[in-house]
Amino acid sequence: MKRHGRSGFTLIEVLVTLLIMGGIMVTITQILTATRNSRDRIHNMQEAHLAGPAILDRIERDLRALYSYNRDPSAFLRITDRVIAGLDADSIDFVATTNSLVIEEQHRERRFVKADANEVGYRLRMNPQYDDFLEIWRREDFGIDEEPFDDGNYSFLHDRIKGFNIEVYEEDGPEAEPLESWGTDNDEQIGLPTRIEIVLTLELAPRLIRETLIQTRREVSFRRVFRFPETLRLAQEIQPVPRIPHVPPPIPETDPAATGGNTGTPGFDVNVSSGGGGGGGGGGGNPPVNPFGGGG
Repeated sequence: MKRHGRSGFTLIEVLVTLLIMGGIMVTITQILTATRNSRDRIHNMQEAHLAGPAILDRIERDLRALYSYNRDPSAFLRITDRVIAGLDADSIDFVATTNSLVIEEQHRERRFVKADANEVGYRLRMNPQYDDFLEIWRREDFGIDEEPFDDGNYSFLHDRIKGFNIEVYEEDGPEAEPLESWGTDNDEQIGLPTRIEIVLTLELAPRLIRETLIQTRREVSFRRVFRFPETLRLAQEIQPVPRIPHVPPPIPETDPAATGGNTGTPGFDVNVSSGGGGGGGGGGGNPPVNPFGGGG
């Protein structure tokens, strides 16, 4: 009678298989780790070269369109010194002639419109998920009303802010002392300053920083100096106020000699003739009336 032997793997074959599978898993893990690190580096580069400068570019673009014509200097610019959870969280508000970024709906006409002049501001608040970060938002109120520094719609910009500090300089030069606020109810300075300096601080960290055991955080600050044009600052001192011209009604002349013999309305050449001889003179020499007053 023939006996059949049991078939199977030897211990050496199992160890070799486990060794090969272990090498494959280590290689896959290294590839995934390198991929995640590369992704995090790209994310940090975007934060460093795109997020911070993009926010400051948006603020500078709005400041360059600051609207001050025929307005009270106290409503030009307001910078408020604020601190939230120990972090600088200053705010800035003004009126700009940039087109609306937020579309406004007109309910009566059922259409969406944009305004050519809007109330603009930048505000910060605590990050609702992580209490060690702030969020920065852009405020925009459609058109211009009596409260240019309040109300409006808010657009989200960034959620990993570590500081937003604004310093105001009333005078130019290296020895000028910075001011923390401008145009508030407690400030005597109104109108436009010489320049402002904005420092925006972001935290750069891997996207999965909360999942790692070793937390490596890095903060980066961006500084932007904005100088208000000299012509714009001088215009606030001598800016013209538009007025509607007043045209007085015509006054009848009582002296016939002043109208060349005419008794009609001054300022018009009227030839009065009768059937007999030439009555009134031809109206020559009567100057036209100045429509802005101060007769001719």
